[in-house]
Formats: sequence, C-alpha cells, structure tokens
Amino acid sequence: MSHPIKVTVRYFAALREALGSGEPMELPEGSRLCDLRDALLARSQDHARLLARGTSVRCAVNQALVVDETQVLDAAAEVAFFPPVTGG
Repeated sequence: MSHPIKVTVRYFAALREALGSGEPMELPEGSRLCDLRDALLARSQDHARLLARGTSVRCAVNQALVVDETQVLDAAAEVAFFPPVTGG
C-alpha cells in the first residue's frame, strides 16, 4: 500500500508576493513534479495563472534546477518556484 508523502512548496520574488512564502502539500507516494504542479494549478485562480505551464516560472527540487517535470518527488522534498533571474 502506498503512503502519502509530504513536500514543502516555496515561492520566491513576485510569486511570493502573490501566493505567500509557501505551503505544505501531501501527495501520493510516487508522485512526480508534474503531479504536484497539477495540484497547485487546481488550488486557486492565482495559482493557475502564475504557475501555468508555458510561463517563464522556473522550478527547483531540493535546490537543484529541474527542467523535466517527470522527476519523482521524495518524501520531505522542498520544491521551489521562482521567476527567471535577470542580471544587470
């Protein structure tokens, strides 16, 4: 029998201003990053607008940048969403 996993979602920069600093999420064991994103998109209109696929939002799991949303999430993973960083 699979057990739920708990991950921590964190938001940075403009996402933090709109969605708060973050939130805990409980997902079925074996969930992938895309499953987490789907759950977040369904959470509210603001989540859906700001985290929609095709936006320039970046994602990191346990402080490592991720480009493939099929990555399986481990229990206690920290998932961060943030806009692209611009230099000057």
